Amino acid sequence: MMTNLFSVFDPSTTILNLSLNWLSTFLGLILIPFSYWLLPNRFQMMWNNILLTLHKEFKTLLGLSGHNGSTLMFISLFTLIMFNNFLGLFPYIFTSTSHLTLTLALAFPLWLSFMLYGWINHTQHMFAHLVPQGTPAVLMPFMVCIETISNVIRPGTLAVRLTANMIAGHLLMTLLGNTGPMASNYLILSLILITQIALLVLESAVAIIQSYVFAVLSTLYSSEVN
Repeated sequence: MMTNLFSVFDPSTTILNLSLNWLSTFLGLILIPFSYWLLPNRFQMMWNNILLTLHKEFKTLLGLSGHNGSTLMFISLFTLIMFNNFLGLFPYIFTSTSHLTLTLALAFPLWLSFMLYGWINHTQHMFAHLVPQGTPAVLMPFMVCIETISNVIRPGTLAVRLTANMIAGHLLMTLLGNTGPMASNYLILSLILITQIALLVLESAVAIIQSYVFAVLSTLYSSEVN
């Protein structure tokens, strides 16, 4: 039962020993041409409003007055994760964000680049972050250890948070889907269907929220090293 349950996360589609399920990560690119239609459409207007809102918020978090292109990396990160989270809600599409392989590949290079940039260009500022203002002298060694550990585990927490939320929702939907054929009457089947619809709506919200959280935390980590 447990093997069958977790098989929904197994990238098993292969040709010539190459895992093709990971190609679903790039399926979101199919939606991009809709933004380049000659006449405005509702998808384009909605997406432009989302991007403008994210740009203003990330710009505020980064403390920027100019440099409008500085938020492009974090908006692109949000877009990539959100598309992949949504694609995982469709049947027979592999959810790449439910694997630490992808989430760590996104989180670790970002964290490493921020740390290298901060320690090379703003060394004193980074040392000052290890000891919060007002810390008693006796507690300073412990605060340095705690802050160092919190900095080191950041990519892990970013990756695990996204992966765990994606796995939890998909496992619940898989469990409910497996109990449907065993329903004894129409009342139980109707309750299962209603629950699955509600869970699907919840997972749609989680897909947006988790991509937003990942992008916002990455932005905050970036602002700390400036």
